[in-house]
Amino acid sequence: MHFGIFNLMGLRDNPGGTAGVIENTRTLVKLAEDIGFEIAWFAEHHFTNYSVCISPLMMAAHMAGQTSRIKLGAGVVVLPLYHPLRVAQEIGFLDQMSGGRAVLGVGTGYQAYEFERYGAEVAKKTEIFMEYWQVVEQALTEGRAKLDGQFITVPETVFTVRPVQKPLPQIYCTSPHPPIMKAIAKFGGIPFITAGWKGTEALFGIAEQVRGAWVKAGNDGPSMPVALQQYIHVTDSASEAMEAAERARYVGRMVHGLRSNVLTLDGSFVVAAPIPDEPPLETFRDNLLIGDPHLVAEKLVREIRTLNPQHYNCFFQFGDMPVERARRSLERFGAEVLPLVEREVGPLSAIGTPVPAAAE
Repeated sequence: MHFGIFNLMGLRDNPGGTAGVIENTRTLVKLAEDIGFEIAWFAEHHFTNYSVCISPLMMAAHMAGQTSRIKLGAGVVVLPLYHPLRVAQEIGFLDQMSGGRAVLGVGTGYQAYEFERYGAEVAKKTEIFMEYWQVVEQALTEGRAKLDGQFITVPETVFTVRPVQKPLPQIYCTSPHPPIMKAIAKFGGIPFITAGWKGTEALFGIAEQVRGAWVKAGNDGPSMPVALQQYIHVTDSASEAMEAAERARYVGRMVHGLRSNVLTLDGSFVVAAPIPDEPPLETFRDNLLIGDPHLVAEKLVREIRTLNPQHYNCFFQFGDMPVERARRSLERFGAEVLPLVEREVGPLSAIGTPVPAAAE
């Protein structure tokens, strides 16, 4: 098992505005590389302060020049919002620019507000994804593509720029639809699972739902690889833990608004109204990996033992948390939490090995 750092790059109260969010991301990714994290992930969202990262591939390319070892992941490319010929070339270009450090996260997206502005149909996102993926797969693996589809027609096209990694960069996917699961599985694709602010118990339930989709796609359930994502804040301060919980709640409120049919904006800022039947702030704190190193390690160990993940993605700067606190939390995670985890589960390199299918 290896670790990643997730960069949503949300804007709330950052004194530097968009530039400040970008600079904070540089700081945290470089620190994560020093600590030994495997992947830095960059989100994709449009037109609101939920995220200022409109292009994970562009941000990954920028960070390729700021780092030397850490892999750089699009977390995720919302494929229905792209022309597949362009995005295929950009993926290959990123892998070339970074010396083979690109990681490809893909998904269908979910925000109707974004789809409407790009002229895409959110109701048909899975069908569009599958068609576009055919083009991207051909381009990356064969160096040529052709498709006469329902949503796009691609004439015979040959590509000059292709990935360093063969047949293509490691794939992760956030969309638990059986056709997508089937498409990524043949390349060793890994389902990405997160429960947002609902935390560990919800994560377990979602993992079983994803496993069901994996099996429905014709794949072996017990050997399904797993990548997890969680909010993490390491602190000994009770008040700081509650402040972290409030920032997690802020993100959760925005997600609810962006998923709903009625989105209220103040300019480009999401009006983060309370979630229906919203629990008390303490629930947000208790659901997530927020607290002292021993508490965080205990929760992390439980998730590892239950789900045996190959990858664990850590969300440190959620809700535009002040970078000093996010940095301190990341440092303590590396110096204090990880040794506690390894003491309980053994070497992390031995975690995440898929369970082999039973013999006939």
